[in-house]
Amino acid sequence: MPDTMCITNLLYRYAELMDGGDLDGAAALFHHARIRTRGSEALIDWQQLRAIWASHVIIYPCGTPRTRHVVSNPIIELDDSGARASVRSCYTVYQAAPDFPLQIIAGGRYHDEMERVEGVWRFCFRDYSLLDLIGDLSAHLKMLPAG
Repeated sequence: MPDTMCITNLLYRYAELMDGGDLDGAAALFHHARIRTRGSEALIDWQQLRAIWASHVIIYPCGTPRTRHVVSNPIIELDDSGARASVRSCYTVYQAAPDFPLQIIAGGRYHDEMERVEGVWRFCFRDYSLLDLIGDLSAHLKMLPAG
């Protein structure tokens, strides 16, 4: 499979795991990564990211956050070695929940760095702070983001 397809599949796998309520699986994708979060210059690891999700994301009785993350417009720039890539993409988050009609609740960008180790692509950095458009997050987050 071409490297660019492996990289986009990794972006899509993240969305699939989040929408499926598998926060452990989504966090595990960042096992080798450092993550920048909104409102902080400090980089965190995958376990800290998982803890943030656990304290913020509402999981419904069906076991999911009742969201659909759509990742689009991936721009993939492979380095000369072919073993590292910079990836920029957009995301849109839809949600429908009890007493909460289907709507777009957030939109932003991911800036990722990925590396290929032993033939497998993985995240090594994600800028998770680029939330550009904020809708009604009341059915998605226990605590609403500042700013």
